[in-house]
Amino acid sequence: MLNFKMYLLALVFAVAFAEEEIKTEENVLVLNKGNFQSALANNEFILVEFFAPWCGHCKELAPQYAKAATVLADEKSNIKLAKVDATIETELAEQHDVKGFPTLKFFIKENAVDYSGGRQADQIISWLKKKTGPPATELKSVSDAKEFIDAHDVSIVGFFKDAESENAKVFLSAASLIDSHPFAITADDSVFSEHKVESDKIVLFKKFDEGRNDFEEEYSVETIKKFIATQGLPSVVEFNHETAQKIFGGDIKSHLLLFLSKKAGHYDTHVKAAEKVAPQFKGQVLFVSINADDEDHQRILEFFGMKPDEVPTMRVIKLEDDMSKYKPAKPDLTEENIRFFVSEFVAGNLKQHLLSQDLPEDWDKNPVKVLVASNFDDVAFDKSKTVLVEFYAPWCGHCKQLAPVYEKLAESFKDKEDIVIAKIDSTLNELEHTKISSFPTLKLYMAGDNKIIEYNGERTLEGLTKFLDTKGEYGQAAPDADTEEEDEDDDLPKKDEL
Repeated sequence: MLNFKMYLLALVFAVAFAEEEIKTEENVLVLNKGNFQSALANNEFILVEFFAPWCGHCKELAPQYAKAATVLADEKSNIKLAKVDATIETELAEQHDVKGFPTLKFFIKENAVDYSGGRQADQIISWLKKKTGPPATELKSVSDAKEFIDAHDVSIVGFFKDAESENAKVFLSAASLIDSHPFAITADDSVFSEHKVESDKIVLFKKFDEGRNDFEEEYSVETIKKFIATQGLPSVVEFNHETAQKIFGGDIKSHLLLFLSKKAGHYDTHVKAAEKVAPQFKGQVLFVSINADDEDHQRILEFFGMKPDEVPTMRVIKLEDDMSKYKPAKPDLTEENIRFFVSEFVAGNLKQHLLSQDLPEDWDKNPVKVLVASNFDDVAFDKSKTVLVEFYAPWCGHCKQLAPVYEKLAESFKDKEDIVIAKIDSTLNELEHTKISSFPTLKLYMAGDNKIIEYNGERTLEGLTKFLDTKGEYGQAAPDADTEEEDEDDDLPKKDEL
């Protein structure tokens, strides 16, 4: 009997061990439903990526993620990196509220927090170390400082003789709140001497532009954050998936966008011109280059109403004011023209640039009338007519689905002279009085008082007909959950896509 009990016990341990066995790929743990919970239980700190094999962003992240895992493994860190194929482990993905790819969750003693760091290996490591240890690495020697500074494109070092001083405490508070760059602190005399620091000081070291910036403002978390946001990016920063968060997460909301082609060699000449101008507007306008050759950036060109043959050119965008856009009188990317364009913007002398197509000669030939910026007000605000307008985007899938329904609607009302069915391409036409954030958007402009009623009902011929017949009384409220479309409407490009 004893032997049988021991056999059962051994069998239980064997099964448990088998369930907890976790494979690794390039030092990244491969998790599934069977080992996920045991991985969390056995690791105090674990970053988990929920990915899809077909996801382009996941493919871009993969080598950086593996590199970060390898560095941490070589350091014998207790921080682990793991991944879950969410297309297979759908139950795990649903359990952890995964709605897009890649989604990264950081588990601290089995409690999850959303990952908010960058997607380069050093950014991943920096974010994880900040979440699991002191906000700033202690540098005890010149070699420590050299290794720390050399390891990062941007690093911030606090030189403080007394780590308990008020200024040092403010520095450490800022370090605990800023995830974008690594922080260190030192009280070592030899490190002070090596970097020619004589008294308490914060120094930002970087591998671009002037190489170093010393903090000279009054100490506060906000002034330190602003200093790092201003000095921690190149004078002209290239827009990509890695820099997007730093560009749009900073305090500078006015951006000069340089649309360039790497294939055509634009970066060699035009970026140099912009780099000469950028320091004059530091803290006011962020200079950003965008590679127009990249397929992912085509929607950005469309957002500005630009065609590829207009490259190279530039625009200014003001993010805090409904993403207002400004176009230069001359597109030349000379140092003089860039300086003049940005100076005029900063001085408030530029008028917002609104996109507009030329009015087609046959705009009113078909049952669905074609509106552009120049004829919109004449048609929509005609007090003798009730006008239904669809604001659409050519690339919008929901708009394409609506098109045949909308055509039938217009056909059924074409003989009613007091009702107009119209559409406007909002990617190529902008209205000062109307801002559209998602597609399709349907608005009814009532005859007489020009009251505007937005349609939120089902996009069916019956629903839209009833909306018109009831003069907008039907369809103002959102449809019930069981009749609502499964997919959300197509939005305009997000800030981190611009």
